[in-house]
Amino acid sequence: MTSPNLPIQSTGPRVFMDYDQAALDAAYNQATYAPHSGNVRKRFVLESDAVRRRIGEPLRVAYGPTDIEKVDIYRAQGSRLTNTPIFIFIHGGAWHRGTAKGNGFAAELFVKAGAHFIVPDFTGVKEAKDSLRTMVDQVRRAIAWVYKNAASFGGDAQRIYLCGHSSGAHLAGCALTTDWLAYGVPMNIIKAGMCCSGMYELYPVSLSARRDYVKFDDAMLEQLSAMRHIDKIAAPLTLAYGTLETPEFQRQTPAFYEAMMNAGKPVKLIVGQEYTHHEIKETLANPYGLLGRAVLEQMK
Repeated sequence: MTSPNLPIQSTGPRVFMDYDQAALDAAYNQATYAPHSGNVRKRFVLESDAVRRRIGEPLRVAYGPTDIEKVDIYRAQGSRLTNTPIFIFIHGGAWHRGTAKGNGFAAELFVKAGAHFIVPDFTGVKEAKDSLRTMVDQVRRAIAWVYKNAASFGGDAQRIYLCGHSSGAHLAGCALTTDWLAYGVPMNIIKAGMCCSGMYELYPVSLSARRDYVKFDDAMLEQLSAMRHIDKIAAPLTLAYGTLETPEFQRQTPAFYEAMMNAGKPVKLIVGQEYTHHEIKETLANPYGLLGRAVLEQMK
């Protein structure tokens, strides 16, 4: 397999596929291919602030013992406040940026459509005691908490839907491959999932510059690469990416989709034409956008 066309050409020794080290580092760095990425990330924070001004502050509840282990719960509006479907969004940020507060931008769509919108906070990988394992465990515990406590905020534990973007899609992929019985909840806790612009095989990521702040090891690559555990995925899954993303984010999603198809798993693929990595995330807040329309259809 060859890598997608590279605006940044490989000229040195090959590290992975057609990439030399500089090209592989760039392929996992959004700013290299979309210099305005920082502006879009700031826009999410501003949009989230604006949403809270319109619909009010979320409930903020602890799902675990540490200060960071809390969820923001934006409750559905109107009369639909009991047995209401639940949408959980796992934010990205290269595993070390982002907050629940800065990712409430899509809440208004869901609460007005009659669903609770929940965003967990979790430890950044630079502060985590056990690298990505800590983050994955926190996300899993947050989802299990939502299931066990759904009635406390008017949610339907039998209608939990999961979405993740970027490194959040990696974490969502790990959640979709979880042995949920170990967390005291049913195996079918997640009714459907969406992973947008994620990483599902960690090996090439471990060769990139991200290894400077993520403590990868062989066991982690095996345990936390959703690509290697497709047999555990039971929920219908929608995968998405944009055609202006970096080469590796364009490659990983179709590769995961093909593997899911070959395994006979229920999966759909959305290709966002002319969207960069962060621009496609914004469509989650639009009922007519690529992601917004797809998740509302998933949730019926």
